[in-house]
Amino acid sequence: MKVLAHILDWLDQRLNFVKPLREVALHPVPRRAASWWYVFGSAALVLFILQVFTGILLALVYVPTGAGAWNSLQVLDHSVRFGWFLRAMHGWGANFMVAVVLIHMVQVFLFGAHKYPRQLTWVAGVFLLLLTLGLAFTGQVLRFDQDAYWGLGIGASITGRMPVVGHWMVHLMLGGPIIASSTLSRFFDLHVFILPGLIGAFIGLHLLLVLKLGINEWPMPGRLVHRETYLQEYQELLHTDGVPFVPDAIWKDLLFAAGLVLAVAFCAAVFGPFGPGGVPNPTLIHTAPRPDFFFLWLFALLALLPPQMETPVLLIGPVVVIGALLVLPFLAGEGEKSWRRRPVAVLSVMLIAVCFGALTHLADTAPWSPVMNAWSSAPVPAPDLKGRTPLELEGALVFQDKQCRNCHSLGNVGGHRGPALDDVATRLTEDQLIRQVLQGGGNMPAYGKNLSPAEVTALVSFLETLHPAGQPPAEVAAQKVEKNIESRRHGSQLP
Repeated sequence: MKVLAHILDWLDQRLNFVKPLREVALHPVPRRAASWWYVFGSAALVLFILQVFTGILLALVYVPTGAGAWNSLQVLDHSVRFGWFLRAMHGWGANFMVAVVLIHMVQVFLFGAHKYPRQLTWVAGVFLLLLTLGLAFTGQVLRFDQDAYWGLGIGASITGRMPVVGHWMVHLMLGGPIIASSTLSRFFDLHVFILPGLIGAFIGLHLLLVLKLGINEWPMPGRLVHRETYLQEYQELLHTDGVPFVPDAIWKDLLFAAGLVLAVAFCAAVFGPFGPGGVPNPTLIHTAPRPDFFFLWLFALLALLPPQMETPVLLIGPVVVIGALLVLPFLAGEGEKSWRRRPVAVLSVMLIAVCFGALTHLADTAPWSPVMNAWSSAPVPAPDLKGRTPLELEGALVFQDKQCRNCHSLGNVGGHRGPALDDVATRLTEDQLIRQVLQGGGNMPAYGKNLSPAEVTALVSFLETLHPAGQPPAEVAAQKVEKNIESRRHGSQLP
């Protein structure tokens, strides 16, 4: 103990950390605030630390490439000792973290802790909630199974509908016009570096605000918040009925956090990791991707909406909701804190909870067919549009909108799962092109149920123009034979 005390004293002389830590540990909190209702913030912090620790270990094996992502998860599940348990801890820890952050936000709202002078504390909490959801979404993408691939395609489709910046945002998100290794690399950077770094920064700001402004007192009915008097009343409460955070309050935080970590470990051991499902395959167009649990409500909502409402809800809804959360503490910063005298607040929380629960339940059977146009729509090269007829130009739009370049390249830009189409007209005739589009074949799916007859006609008309200059398009072999026979017949009749 003497040696340890000497080491701590040596470090304190150089870092001066003992006094700040003592102030943090002994800062007073209202006695009734040292309650089980106030443990969710600390629990969320512990779960975030668990995510960072397990994420670092997973990153030692995970390969963020199109070919290596799915295989590296197979290695973790079947070749690395307890690798499956590590993945399960990370996945279930993410779910628990989202749940605890949501519960904490609801508790803060019902207890009036968003009111003066803690408005910025609430705003920091809103950003932490959004970053936590972003962490959950990017984690699902990194599984890179069939659900993740098409879920990412849907997310890119939604992003592409943003006015003005949609096309630029899709390229920023995907690292190009298609989902490829560069896409996983960007999501890996987001999930491992950028989002955790931002969460850490906002946690630091959040804790600083809590220490500066104090923990919200227990909301007593009839105790109103007035800007002119609240700070003085709060200091008097701490003086007359305050207790140090350590040890009076911290033991509840530690016990609850420890219980949550044990619950995460139990779920990980019993239920195992999430995914990965089937190998990501863009040729399987008849698929029904499902997001992770906390995004199922959104999936069901979009499935039940009329198709013409999908884009307005996706573009306007999030802006309205996030804006309302951010301005809430400034519009309702004074007055009653107790949930017992705020029936509108209680009914709002109950209504939102019931809607979320009902939509999550409906997500199991919701048949969503989202608008998937143009999420991989790199522009058709200008030389392939020059001198084209209106029908052929319409076919170029179909080619661009229906994600053909996700599998085929044109002008050296696009996917490589299928053959390049720069000279497709020299290899396939009109009938063969129609049959290939409608019935599929080889590595290509059948699009007969996904394209209208008019779209097929326009698309094939455009594809027939794709051949090198001076090289004629393909002809049916029978027609060639017939022409040769006919020419020989006429030749034999010459004197």
